[in-house]
Amino acid sequence: MVVELISTVPPWILIGIALGVVASTLAAVAFYLGNRFVAPSAAAAGDGRIPAGDERRRGEIREYLTAIDERFREDHALGDVAVPFYLPERGVAITFDAHDYFRLEGEGVYTVLCEHEMPGRGLGRRLPFDVIEPDWGPEPSAGGGGRDPVAAAFAELDVDRDADVDEVKRAYRERVKETHPDQGGDEESFRRVREAYATARNHAGGASEESDRGHPAARTARSDRTDPPTGFGR
Repeated sequence: MVVELISTVPPWILIGIALGVVASTLAAVAFYLGNRFVAPSAAAAGDGRIPAGDERRRGEIREYLTAIDERFREDHALGDVAVPFYLPERGVAITFDAHDYFRLEGEGVYTVLCEHEMPGRGLGRRLPFDVIEPDWGPEPSAGGGGRDPVAAAFAELDVDRDADVDEVKRAYRERVKETHPDQGGDEESFRRVREAYATARNHAGGASEESDRGHPAARTARSDRTDPPTGFGR
């Protein structure tokens, strides 16, 4: 019966079906081979989650932490969040991702967000403990162009450098409305705004007490310092 049914179908339809089956098979084989051989090679060059532009910062921060003799772990998992660097003896996470920064901050983990403009040698000013800076000589300009990441953060939010925390929060909410992908913005602009908010909030007037809330490491550091730390925490 099947043979009789097939015999009633025009030959050109049968040829089209056969070609479709062959094409689908070839696509499936190509997909399998790509996942089997190409994906592992890409993973060997990097874990697939770290943008190529972050490799420079990784190298600088690795060099800095080694120079100050601070033990660290790379690509350390904190729950389901992996951070580029974690200082196990300090309980401090270092990340380049604003989303991970806010998430860890909400979970009470003292987290340093390193913006794209921040040179690795600037990390010491962000850490919640005293650091004896190595003798590097003249410190390189942020981003290679003399750009101050803190000033850039306030500029990104379009507020004055002496703005207080409330002004920073208001400006952040307005910028989010403009840059959020769901509101017609793009991911890159939204990322810059989130990074700028994390930086500006911790350098805004009246932010110091709020920054320490929920972070024992920061409170301990404050008792040992004359100047308040500029690390990123709640």
